[in-house]
Amino acid sequence: MYPNLYYAFKDLFGVGERWQFLRFINSFGFFVALSFGAAFMVLSRELLRKEKEGLLFGKDEVIIVGKPAGPMELILNFILGFLLGFKIIGLFVSNSSLTANPQDFIMSSEGSWPAGILVGLLFMGLKWWEKNKQKLPAPEERKIRIWPHDRVGDVTIFAAIFGFAGAKIFNSLETWDDFVRNPVESLFSFSGLTFYGGLICAALAIWYYARKNGITFWHLNDSAAPALMLAYALGRIGCQVSGDGDWGILNSAYYTTADGKPALSNPQIFQNVLQQNKQVYLPQFGSLDNVRHLSVKAPSFLPDWLFAYPYPHNVINEGARIPGCDGGYCSQLPIPVFPTPFYETLVCLVLFFILWSIRKRIKVPGALFSIYLILNGIERFFIEKIRVNTTYSIFGFHPTQAEIISSMLVIGGIALLIVLNKRSNKPAAVSS
Repeated sequence: MYPNLYYAFKDLFGVGERWQFLRFINSFGFFVALSFGAAFMVLSRELLRKEKEGLLFGKDEVIIVGKPAGPMELILNFILGFLLGFKIIGLFVSNSSLTANPQDFIMSSEGSWPAGILVGLLFMGLKWWEKNKQKLPAPEERKIRIWPHDRVGDVTIFAAIFGFAGAKIFNSLETWDDFVRNPVESLFSFSGLTFYGGLICAALAIWYYARKNGITFWHLNDSAAPALMLAYALGRIGCQVSGDGDWGILNSAYYTTADGKPALSNPQIFQNVLQQNKQVYLPQFGSLDNVRHLSVKAPSFLPDWLFAYPYPHNVINEGARIPGCDGGYCSQLPIPVFPTPFYETLVCLVLFFILWSIRKRIKVPGALFSIYLILNGIERFFIEKIRVNTTYSIFGFHPTQAEIISSMLVIGGIALLIVLNKRSNKPAAVSS
């Protein structure tokens, strides 16, 4: 596992201590950023296509040009620059022990005051210079046309902010005991993100933004469907690479050797390893009799790790300590698990190409998004069968939060598809 890019570059390219700055680039965050970038490009391309086909239109807006920077603009730019300098540059120059873990450092009160003030003044000065360069003797109003693809940056920012907030809120509901014990850490740490919480909150925010700016909601959704599937696939690479705990249940057909390799097991070995690592499994399951597992041996033509992965050096330090390992990420799972993030990456990449290949053939607005909801719900429902997650007790059933929401997405997607198709086939009223 590669908690940050330093570990990845050291293992893959043999880089030395001079590359220590790569420790500040979190692997999970790197792939999340990559997923947002890919979604940005796919969404922009689709919106442009729909604009050329006359399905989406620009909106005229009146702006004032030639006006100098106001006090609020300067203050906001100073605050933004201060935060970047205080935290980002602070990561590189601070002597705090928290810099070993960028997430802890970002969420702490530690930082570099001189860097924050200097970068804040720089941002404020650049804003003043930019506005002063465009200043006119008398500010004037101008009408400009803004197209939907021009707003992709705003849509992405909305999706990021509200998606992260929704993911944290839904994760807190899913891990309620941890939230009650430490609500501040639960809400503001970078670990523990629930995809469907992010999807729901981001969708509501984008719906509001689209309505406010005159963008046809269903065409926007159709444009976003392939982008969302691709972003999810790439984001899951970050889960797999960093080992963030978002993995599957135990595969009792294997156990983890001292050198981190999966080896074939049997029921007796499985019980022995559980007993030897009670400190790992009792906090999770309460009793060794409640340990959820499945015994699946990999076919001879496939590597064992595809079915049983111990996530060595995982970013959350879950499991038992690796013998002879020094450093902050020295744990591995005594009993390997199903690498579900890897499965989801493969499946969702296939689903992305399916959506991408059919997007031009589907003419009913909203239908492609409905298909996305159905495919995404089916994928997540079945992956939940081998994932570690909190379950609920509902009328004798014990579904996970993701199973409940994924079922609703499938049902909602089917219902939406039927309604939209009926509406499109309904003959238009003839005016007399």
